[in-house]
Amino acid sequence: MKRIITYGTFDLLHYGHINLLSRAKAMGDYLIVVLSTDEFNWNEKQKKCYFSYDVRKQLLEAIRYVDLVIPESSWEQKNTDIAEYHVDVFVMGDDWKGKFDFLSGKCEVVYLERTPEISTTQIKNDLFSNSR
Repeated sequence: MKRIITYGTFDLLHYGHINLLSRAKAMGDYLIVVLSTDEFNWNEKQKKCYFSYDVRKQLLEAIRYVDLVIPESSWEQKNTDIAEYHVDVFVMGDDWKGKFDFLSGKCEVVYLERTPEISTTQIKNDLFSNSR
């Protein structure tokens, strides 16, 4: 069984996220999504999520491509996640290109092209500019 892992916040879930998850799942048999906790997002990324961790987890678990959702609480856990879950392929969007190459000794590292016309940041910006 080929295991794939990806990481993210997945707040304001949109079709770009679905495209990434679909393409990641197509690379193997079992897709693990490591979802940033609210605390990790705030303390490490200075991001406040619209939806809580529990809601974001529930949304991801409803997607047919996703086999398992686990919490991300630190940047360093990637090494242990890869070992613990016997990961074959680590997948991220290409906006992270090169940032996780250090994992290539443990598994294959793949950066997938993002869906160009959509992003959570764009959605937030559009909503903010339209609310004025």
